[in-house]
Amino acid sequence: MDERPVEINLSGIVIIVGNYGSGKTEVSINLAVHRKRHGIDVRIADLDLVNPYFRTREAKDSLSKLGIDVVLPPQEYLQADLPILSPLVAGMIRRPSELTLLDVGGNDVGATVLATLEDVFQDKSVTMLQIVNPLRPFTDTVEGCLRIRGEIEKAAKLAVNGIIGNANLIDETSPDDISSGYEFVQTLSGESGLPLEFITVPRELLSAIDLNRFECPVLPIDRQLVPPWQKAKEFG
Repeated sequence: MDERPVEINLSGIVIIVGNYGSGKTEVSINLAVHRKRHGIDVRIADLDLVNPYFRTREAKDSLSKLGIDVVLPPQEYLQADLPILSPLVAGMIRRPSELTLLDVGGNDVGATVLATLEDVFQDKSVTMLQIVNPLRPFTDTVEGCLRIRGEIEKAAKLAVNGIIGNANLIDETSPDDISSGYEFVQTLSGESGLPLEFITVPRELLSAIDLNRFECPVLPIDRQLVPPWQKAKEFG
């Protein structure tokens, strides 16, 4: 099946949240590249203070080569798990680009850092999106997704405005996983009252899936956050 155009029109300040292992950073990176290639000025901030291994900063060089501004802590603090990004991010929020992405750590623990920016968010239009991988524990039921949403909202002092479906088993993902994952987030959208902004599909599976069956945009994923013995994929 031919790949259809991906129509994701997110702009302004967009915060990506979710549970541990939901794929927030991978989606944030690929979303930044997608919007940049559609002529949008993009900045992305690494606010993941929970996971010391898979963070936006790991893809900084690739993003910078595409003209995407990546906001990180000072060099001497790059490996620290401290809320030291807040001053830099505060300035980024006060002077946002066309798309300002904030990649936040997992669960309510990771979202706590957003509460430190409460004053900065005032009078700003902010979209906070919850990434859901229904193939992961705790988000394999609607009740689990809603519980995690509530915990994140309480910690962040912000409301979730939409859902991103990111059904995957990393290298073991199948077309059936994508289809069943889409049906799940469609149900979640209906029961939560939140719009389904888009779903993700590994680029190598696009040709095996009828994209026209999906009633939402599709973001192709070129996996960047890989173990040391693997090589990140080239952005398609």
